[in-house]
Amino acid sequence: MTLSALGPRTLVLRSGRRSVRVRVRTVVVSVVVTVATALVAVLALSLGDLPLTPAQVLGALLGVDGGFTATVVREWRLPRVLAAVLFGAALGASGAVFQSLTRNPLASPDVIGLSAGSYAGGLGAIILLGAGAGSVPVSAGAIVGGLAAAALVYALSYRSGIQGFRLIVIGIGVSAMLQALSTYLLLRAKLEVAMVAAVWGAGSLSAVGWAQFLPAAAVVVLAFGALGSFSGSLSRMELGDDAARALGVRVEAARLGLVVSAVALTAAVTAAAGPIAFVALAAPQIAHRLTRTAGIAIVPSAAVGALVLVTADIVAQHALPTALPVGLVTVVIGGAYLVWLLIHETRRRA
Repeated sequence: MTLSALGPRTLVLRSGRRSVRVRVRTVVVSVVVTVATALVAVLALSLGDLPLTPAQVLGALLGVDGGFTATVVREWRLPRVLAAVLFGAALGASGAVFQSLTRNPLASPDVIGLSAGSYAGGLGAIILLGAGAGSVPVSAGAIVGGLAAAALVYALSYRSGIQGFRLIVIGIGVSAMLQALSTYLLLRAKLEVAMVAAVWGAGSLSAVGWAQFLPAAAVVVLAFGALGSFSGSLSRMELGDDAARALGVRVEAARLGLVVSAVALTAAVTAAAGPIAFVALAAPQIAHRLTRTAGIAIVPSAAVGALVLVTADIVAQHALPTALPVGLVTVVIGGAYLVWLLIHETRRRA
């Protein structure tokens, strides 16, 4: 792999016959946000009933300090912090894919029904099969539910191609139907099962340990790998389907691969932690404004998503009088952001 400059603002990465152009600003923003995420993650590891200094945290992570401090950091706090970082990155990347495919800032798994499908699938596994949150049946149910919702929205939206507005409107309708189905499942469940499902449905990282994190992380890593193989096609598809076909892209196959990869990212997060709303909506738009790129870039969106979720989890745990599920914090932040985005888009198109 070689690196060369194409002007003062663009870098070119070459590996064999393949080459990728990267804007310098995009690289700088991604690095800065990643460093900020690492610093916030260290802060998250130091907070709790047993306050620790950053030096103690780093010592426990590097194996310098052992004993009870190492147990607190590596066994109790680290899985949750890593989950916040990885799950935030997964949601940010998933949102970037859908906003790029539809060329609409409102397109995200939360809005177009994919998160609702994953939630309904996981909820069905908990209530109908008696599975525990984060278990293999719940993960399978979340993935199947997300893919089924994606297939339904895609089939109802397709009219000689996909238009962003039609996809969003149909996705909102499908999401409402799936939420009604989830409510029905909760109402017919036993009280103790419904309580477990309700806690999981709020979107919380409190129950995420190594047993829940590692399977979800494996799915996320595989989905990121698949997404990377389609990233070149995504940048060309932003020019429109006809232009992408002229550049040699198999549009429908690439779109299918991108959608499946993005759904897998959302479903893996939902299976382990429940539906965490609005990160997938906000992170790509924040990254877009920071990088000032023509389209939505996946890597900066993933980096911003990681920073948003790990910060929101600190707020949910330590900044409020009572610890809350992180999903409630992201809903409040994301709801305010959605209102601002709607006002901004309305004024821009007026």
